[in-house]
Amino acid sequence: MDHGCFAPAVVFVEVYRRRGVPITMEEARAPMGAHKRVHIQAISRIPSVAERWRARYGCDCDEADVDAMFEDFVPLQLACLPTYADLVPGCLEAVAAFRARGLKIGSTTGYTTEMVHILLEEGRKRGYEPDVSVCASDVPFGRPEPWMCLENAKRLRVFPMEAIVKVGDTLPDMLEGLSAGMWTIGLAATGNEMGLTLSELEALPPDERERRLDRARERLRGTGAHHVVDAIADVPPVLDAIDAKLARGERP
Repeated sequence: MDHGCFAPAVVFVEVYRRRGVPITMEEARAPMGAHKRVHIQAISRIPSVAERWRARYGCDCDEADVDAMFEDFVPLQLACLPTYADLVPGCLEAVAAFRARGLKIGSTTGYTTEMVHILLEEGRKRGYEPDVSVCASDVPFGRPEPWMCLENAKRLRVFPMEAIVKVGDTLPDMLEGLSAGMWTIGLAATGNEMGLTLSELEALPPDERERRLDRARERLRGTGAHHVVDAIADVPPVLDAIDAKLARGERP
């Protein structure tokens, strides 16, 4: 869902604006993939944001400030989620290919349970429904720790962990999958690392689009991800490559 990962980013910008501390979209996106309260706190620790906060308040952003911003964040996020719930191109076709292979599908997210319920309903309306969905509030710690992935494995009754592939579009997604001992595939074009709608992506001049894609690919590869492709539609052939590695005795 949400080509370019806009739903949380626009709300982080608004939450900080309400505190009199403007942040850029790049700053809002930097910790993307974490639990949303953790994300708000991580933004406050970006040096440029911390400097603006001190200029505004004369002190650092503390736990009470983060709690207050998270309290603002929740209703704003709940209200805008349906607006950004369209599936990325190729999603349904890729899911059909996964199902044809006999695969089960789980999901992990930095959203809260209440937010996930909205997204699951919006996904069902559009033809997508995972077998299991685990959010950060279901486990002791969210990304980049592995607990949401491990909870998915438990609920799906799938093991060992090298039998599972983690697909994601943020850096914490990759670290989460690697921490869980899974094969990990990064999506460079459609998520947070590009941060563009489909129309914005297609409107880029070819050389600029490729330059920005190369940067997104390198950032995902830099986490240690096993494979990086542009979009979910590119994942099915990678599963064949992973099957070949497993047949050779390779493990993630």
